Amino acid sequence: MAINTIMSLLENKEFMELLRLGVVYVHLLACCVAMGLVLTSDIAMVRDMLKRKVFTEHDNAHMESLQKSVIVALIALWVTGIAVIGIDYLGKGMDYFMNPKLQAKVIIVSILTYNGVLLHRLVLPALQKAGSLLNLDFSARMLALFCGSLSAVSWMYAAMLGVGRPLAWKYSLSELLMAYPVLIVLGFLTMFALTQRARRQGPVIAPAWTAAMAN
Repeated sequence: MAINTIMSLLENKEFMELLRLGVVYVHLLACCVAMGLVLTSDIAMVRDMLKRKVFTEHDNAHMESLQKSVIVALIALWVTGIAVIGIDYLGKGMDYFMNPKLQAKVIIVSILTYNGVLLHRLVLPALQKAGSLLNLDFSARMLALFCGSLSAVSWMYAAMLGVGRPLAWKYSLSELLMAYPVLIVLGFLTMFALTQRARRQGPVIAPAWTAAMAN
């Protein structure tokens, strides 16, 4: 009985349209929350770096809370995104997966997910120990700059593809992603220039508690 009810609902066009609308709405909310958290965090980090401010214990606690919120938002994006793909597949068939815009979105969100793992396991722990981006050694600082640039550009690019309905089927996958690596490189070079400018002002002295954490 329950299976028959579900099957009849899936075959009801109006129900599927309303279901898709609800899932897309949650998907959009998750994207907006994640973008807001990531961008405000990045702006605050750049501002603190230019002011030569070191992380406090409160900043580290806030960073961990922010990280958990972004992870939840990213999971929500995956779940709702897969749900939207499933709904559209039911209505359009296998040809739907040939849409270059869909392929581009999946690629970028996959990159975002892997980049999030790197930030969680390597970059953020190193920042907490160093107390400042400027106190990281060269390789760790370059990794932090690259991951941060990749994160900011990827969220903005994914959002652009998400709302860019006119882009569907009009451009190839390579054309849709053409600007993506260029923007990442530009973001990385901008952050590199800012950090070099801040480092020329002298070293940042980390507080004693960060030195104890490093030991």
